[in-house]
Amino acid sequence: MRGKDGEMSAGVALRKATHARHYEQTPQVTDADGTKHWITRAANFVTVVTDAKAGAVLERRGNADEYMLLLPPGTDATITAKGETINAKGDSLTILPPGDSRVVVTSPGIVARVFSSKADDLAKLASNAQTYADGAPEVTPITPWPDPVGGYKIRHYDLTEIASPDPSPLKMRVFRSTNLMINVFERWTKRRDVSKLSPHSHEDFEQVSLGLMGAFEHHLRYPWGSNKASWQPDEHVHYEQSPSVLVIPPRVIHTTHDVGEGTTWLIDVFGPPRMDFSSRPGFVLNADDYPVPANA
Repeated sequence: MRGKDGEMSAGVALRKATHARHYEQTPQVTDADGTKHWITRAANFVTVVTDAKAGAVLERRGNADEYMLLLPPGTDATITAKGETINAKGDSLTILPPGDSRVVVTSPGIVARVFSSKADDLAKLASNAQTYADGAPEVTPITPWPDPVGGYKIRHYDLTEIASPDPSPLKMRVFRSTNLMINVFERWTKRRDVSKLSPHSHEDFEQVSLGLMGAFEHHLRYPWGSNKASWQPDEHVHYEQSPSVLVIPPRVIHTTHDVGEGTTWLIDVFGPPRMDFSSRPGFVLNADDYPVPANA
């Protein structure tokens, strides 16, 4: 694959990161009741962060595949899909099946949803839609994993009852569906040790880091290619509040730490599911619901 300047693109990032500070940006959609929606995309998936009023209705008709719904503490909702209705409390994750679904917010607050890029109507509304006008050929596309055990249905996970199996201070909690993977870190009350950061990159997939509580500093380094004219400066970017979304392209070296006082909360999103995480016994917390591919 060659970049736009003609040089071989192996090891070279082909697009810039997206910085979406929802707390200071105009929402892409505002409903009649004042509910606000900020929409940001990656190559394979779309995040929709909603500041929902009580009674707000978040509805999908004929959605092509599964999507994820994250309710922070204090935001409650009634969820209906596949003829089933549940009452979901805050601090929970729900995976909704393909087809029609309806979410009615009963206690107002932030709602985060993650769709695959098959939700084309949402991808077109994204604040950074133009960034992906070329289709992002450097990103491995989503190939759906096997159907969930027992078929498609509402799958609800009460995060208050799920502890992280991660021995590190980061306390990762990883869940997957047939098309997406989400890492819902436990909330942090102590700041990350900046002498023990973890700069790394991903060769052929993107990462979204969604801030739902607190302030963060994101550090990004773009690898050099042979053409100096295409080099990009390092980014050391401060997000003063939440909610916010950072889209990290493949090959961009990155690491993040929280700053300031109080509680911070970060969520990472990937699509398709990561095999390296899925290969760690006991690491994916809903692995019994979602099998890995037979040829993995």
